[in-house]
Order: sequence, then C-alpha cells, then structure tokens
Amino acid sequence: MSDTPARPAPTGGSAPPRSNAVVAVLAFAGIVVSLMQTLVIPIVPELPRLLNASSSNTAWAVTATLLAAAVATPVMGRLGDMYGKRRMLLVSVVMLVAGSVTAALSDSLAPVIVGRVLQGLASGVIPLGISIMRDELPAERLGSATALMSASLGVGGALGLPAAALIADNFDWHVLFWTSAALGVVAGLLVLTLVPESQVRTGGRFDLVGGVGMAVGLVCLLLGISKGADWGWTSGTTLGLFGVAVVVLLVWGWWELRVGQPLVDLRATARRQVLVTNLASVAVGFAMFAMSLVIPQLLQLPSETGYGLGQSMLAAGLVMAPSGLVMMATAPVSAAVSKAKGPKVTLMIGALIVAAGYALNILLMDQVWHFVLVSCVIGAGIGFTYGSMPALIMSAVPASETAAANSLNTLMRSIGTSVASAVAGVILAQMTTTFGSFSLPSQDGFRTVLAVGAGAALLAFAVASFLPRQNAGGQAQGTAPSVPPRRLSESAKA
Repeated sequence: MSDTPARPAPTGGSAPPRSNAVVAVLAFAGIVVSLMQTLVIPIVPELPRLLNASSSNTAWAVTATLLAAAVATPVMGRLGDMYGKRRMLLVSVVMLVAGSVTAALSDSLAPVIVGRVLQGLASGVIPLGISIMRDELPAERLGSATALMSASLGVGGALGLPAAALIADNFDWHVLFWTSAALGVVAGLLVLTLVPESQVRTGGRFDLVGGVGMAVGLVCLLLGISKGADWGWTSGTTLGLFGVAVVVLLVWGWWELRVGQPLVDLRATARRQVLVTNLASVAVGFAMFAMSLVIPQLLQLPSETGYGLGQSMLAAGLVMAPSGLVMMATAPVSAAVSKAKGPKVTLMIGALIVAAGYALNILLMDQVWHFVLVSCVIGAGIGFTYGSMPALIMSAVPASETAAANSLNTLMRSIGTSVASAVAGVILAQMTTTFGSFSLPSQDGFRTVLAVGAGAALLAFAVASFLPRQNAGGQAQGTAPSVPPRRLSESAKA
C-alpha cells in the first residue's frame, strides 16, 4: 500500500553535495512563498489611504491571498503528481513573481488584489518541494530535509514580519512587492538550475469538475470564516456561504468517490494514518496561529493599558523572529526523534511543547523577553509537529500521490489557522476594556485566546494518539512492503 519515502543513496561521491543543494534551494523557495503571509501586515492600517479605498475593501488584500492559497494548494499538488512536481513548482514561482510585479506597479486596489491572488496561488511550493525531496533524496537525508521544508511555512511567516516592517518604515510601500518579486526570481532560477524533475508521475487527466467544486466549496467556507465577524455570524450572507459550502463539498465528495481519476483520492485520505494526521493538522494550525494573533497585539498596545508594552510593529516582528529560527533549528531534532521513535511520537511531543508554551504565556506577559521566550518555546513545538506530518503522510501513500497528499495536509493546517483567526476575533471582540474613547481587547480576553490555543495543542496530542503504532522509520505496523519510487516509475512505464 505504501512506498519508500526516498530512493536508495547513490554510490557516487557527488551525491551529498547535490542533495544539499536540492534541500537548500527547496527550503529557500518555501520560505520565500511563506513570506507572502506577512508581507502586507505592516501596511494594512495604511492601505485605505495608500489605495484610496475603504478599510473593508482593502482587507481583501489579505483575504484574497488566503482564498487563493486554499484553492491552489491541492490543485497544484495533483498537477504535480500528474505532470511533474518541479514543473508545477516553477509555475507557482512564476505566479508569485507575476503577482508581485502586478502589485508593485499599482496604485489602486483592484490590481493589488489581483497581485495578492497570484501570490496566493504560489502556495503549493511547500508540499511540492516535500514531494520532490521524497523522489530525489537518499533515504537517510529525507527525514531532516522534509522537516525543514515543512517548517519553512512557519519560518517565512516569522521572519517576514520584521523584514516587511523594516522595509515599510524606511521605503515606499511598493518596495515590499519589488523585494518579493526579486526573491521569487532568485528562487525560480535556483530551482531551474539545481533541482531535477522527478520521474514519479501518475499521468491521467485532470479532474476539472472536482477542481471547480473544491474551489467553490473552500472559497465559501473560508470566506464565511474570515469575514463572519465583519458581516455578522448570523447574517444572511455568512449563513448562506456556510450553507453553500456544505452542499457543494458534499456533492464534491460524492463526485470524487465516483470519478475514475479524482482530484483528491478520498479513499486514500480515509486511511487511518492519513485521516488522523490531517485532523491533527487542523488543531496544530489553530494552535500555531493563536500565537501570531496575540503576541503582536500585546506588544503594540499602549503601556498605559496596564498590560500592553507600547512597542512598534518592527519591534514586535523582531520579538517573533527568533521563533522562526527555532523552527528551523528543531527540524533535524524532529527528524532524529522520528527516526528513533516514529513520527507519531514526534507529533505528540510537539503538541505538548506548544501547549506548555501557551501555559507559560498566560503567566508571563509583562516583559518583552517573556514574549521572546514564549514564542521560542511554541516555535520549537511547531517545528516538531510540522516536521512529523510529512513523514506520517508519505509513509501512508504511494510515491505517485505524494504531492496531492502533502498538499491536502497543508490545506488542513491552513483551515486551522483560518478558524483560529475567527475564534480569536470573536473572543477579543466580546472581552473588551475601555481605554479613553476606545474599546480594546482586555487582558483576560488575550489570556482566554492563549488558553484556547493551549487547548487546541492538547487536542492535537489527543488526536495523534489514535495514529497507528509505528516502526522507528515511521511506517505504520502491518503495512505492505515498500517499493522504491524509481521501480514504481519503471513499472508504470512498463
């Protein structure tokens, strides 16, 4: 049922440097793409003035990227399995560059939103990169490499905030997009030069009906979640979106179970290991994003509130930045634990570390160094959890379906972050305090969000406990013998 995660190590002496180059380039591309999450955060308050539009309309500069990423991630994964993972990765990078240039040349809202949509469509880079690693790296390198690639999603987000704030404070806002375009060009050239194309493919025809159905269902679901607080959770628009999402996704599921070559193999995703990992990923995504919502706000609120620290956006970003470095540093540790004990144990350890970090934050929120410490603890836990998920997914699906399976797992994390944003928004809107003529979230409100984040991490721990018992290499006990991807591709050709 499952295939080996990587080909055997070549005997030639040039393999290690080549492997190192592939890992470095793919991780760099993943970080570049994940930077798009926080690229515009420093200028969001200024966008209505910069683009001569209302704040409700300029909020689409953030929402549009979220929606585009949700649709693109599973689609690009499936296309990568069918037509080549490196090819689709390059297409994703080209869309990032095109979106960056479009936004950089604009002075009005519409082209900025178009640019942000194109940037969101590049989000498939990380699952595609993980899949390329499975096909190309020696087995002994795969664990640490995929852990690093998976963690790049958090690394880019953490490092992007201070970098974007620094640029926004010192240069014209267009420089943000020119910088992302330049980084995209560099990533594309490196991929084109150093990353080989995998020969492991499924072939077949793309499920267009399934793609459209999934896009409509996900857009309605995430739009309702992200905009529900603004429109009202009981408004006709919000409830209508949720209703359409439920109906469309149910019909989509019915279609995917009956079509010969589905966009998402729901039978494969129903396997215990894949299903439980994806459910845990939703909880982990929720837990990760709660930190990103609470810590910057507490750092930037006026010190006169009694609990805010009166820091600038740049300072808040610098406080968060070490967490990204910690995620990167814990990738090899996560891989070592997975190799020794199995990725199930790694995922459970990471979830407990995240929960401990939130519990620590509830007690420590008076000094800047408190938040540095807490973000590093949570970052370490996220590094463990993100590093374990690709190993769990790849040990349960054939090599020919790796990109699609990893893309779906990435989507589950994104859904978790969207739900976290909505839940935190509701809590902070309900638990407020008066500061002058303004109503601000109260300290108890922030503590409640932190407690919910800890609860989400503990939920991920509980869900992960239902994963099948695994061997040290990460394969579920009782699975069929594995087949190297190279042999798989040769048998497919035959």
